[in-house]
Amino acid sequence: MFFLPTHYRHPEFRRGALDALGVAPGLAAWGLMTGVAMMKSGMSLFESLLMTVVVFAGSSQLAAVPLLMAGAPMWVILATGFCVNLRFVVFSAHMRPYVIHLPLWQRLITGYLTADLSYVQFTQRFPHHDVDATQRLAHQAYLAGNCGVNWVSWVGCSILGVVLANFIPTHWGLGFAGILALIGILCALMSSRLRLVSAGVAGAAAVAAFALPFNLNILAAIASAVAFCLVMEKTTLTRQGRL
Repeated sequence: MFFLPTHYRHPEFRRGALDALGVAPGLAAWGLMTGVAMMKSGMSLFESLLMTVVVFAGSSQLAAVPLLMAGAPMWVILATGFCVNLRFVVFSAHMRPYVIHLPLWQRLITGYLTADLSYVQFTQRFPHHDVDATQRLAHQAYLAGNCGVNWVSWVGCSILGVVLANFIPTHWGLGFAGILALIGILCALMSSRLRLVSAGVAGAAAVAAFALPFNLNILAAIASAVAFCLVMEKTTLTRQGRL
């Protein structure tokens, strides 16, 4: 699916790549520090490189590193990665109408390459799914450009961090640049009062549950925000039914 002539010659390929380039410096710094952290956790060069390419999920990688350093059981590490990445279940459900027409192997590649920022930028660019063949091609071209830049930025700099781990101290805190990139996207998404309040609920829940082990405060934040939105939506529908 990705980087076929019909995709990279399409105007949306360039648009997707340019959108991804806007946040690429933050992702690159985050990936660099993730590579450094993996090596300093005691992982071998091969294990770090394999995790960088296969996992391709910064938050779960960073969640797994301290557990590896602490000698946690494998099931705990896998469960933590699963909980941290539960948000992709929501992402995939939302993306389903856009890619359901593709063969299974293409959908699997799309799922692997589509990260948080790619998902956000794609849904901002195409808020409504269209069954028109021309629009479908535009969807795939945009994803190809956006995800391609995103993947190269992350994986390339993660590998660089693995190789240069002995020369880059973790106290530089370059990974915070990735967090700033995510915060910028988050602020752009808060276009309604409900989204603004739900973001506040998630943030408050994450801070309140910070002491939970295995980064479960992230799961608590997601669950709290989803529950809040469901309650508010039900309340709104009930009020509309009474009018």
